[in-house]
Amino acid sequence: MNNSNPPPSKPSRDPSGPVDPVETSDDPDDDFSLVARAQQGDPRAYDMLVTRHRGRIFAMIRNMIHQEADAWDLSQEVFIKAWNALPRFEAKARFSTWLYRIAHNVVYDWTRKRRIESAGELNDEIFERERIDSSSMTTPSVVDAPDESMSHGELRVKIEKALAKLSPDHREAVLLKDVQGLSYKEIAEVMSCSIGTVMSRLFYARQKLQTLLKDEYESR
Repeated sequence: MNNSNPPPSKPSRDPSGPVDPVETSDDPDDDFSLVARAQQGDPRAYDMLVTRHRGRIFAMIRNMIHQEADAWDLSQEVFIKAWNALPRFEAKARFSTWLYRIAHNVVYDWTRKRRIESAGELNDEIFERERIDSSSMTTPSVVDAPDESMSHGELRVKIEKALAKLSPDHREAVLLKDVQGLSYKEIAEVMSCSIGTVMSRLFYARQKLQTLLKDEYESR
């Protein structure tokens, strides 16, 4: 892919407007077709990939770090890194799984930097240390507000507060499985761990969530 081609358009933070139908699509075959075009240097094809996946990537990052403004910036960084790494993408996994892997790395770097700057605590073992280098000349297109995977209102607030009390690795596993719908194998690829570790993290995370949301469970 020739990165000298004009980059996709600069992202906007305006969450208003209708949802593009392509953004709700999750057809791997369509993704692979667009990836092939983008790898040949078609920035419009990459814009379509960004439009399709931006909401879920933003939602994933926002629910990991609980800071909306930083989530905007990190989401943009994910798509910049993905554009730069696109020539090396192989259709061995879904494009969405590959994006989540990049998002995982981006969140790790951001969290590690904040730990260094603020002398806060972070368990480095819960994140994979491999990186995807980036010096992309492009930026993603319009970035919407997060997709509404969780319910609005009081219940959503309670769920988000409960998720915030989980450890980062448990929280990421829950978000990837129960919000983004990845398989155990895909989650293992994103988090660089075994399927057994994924299942263990989900088991303990769901137990803790059930305890934290006990009143909600009992009222149903």
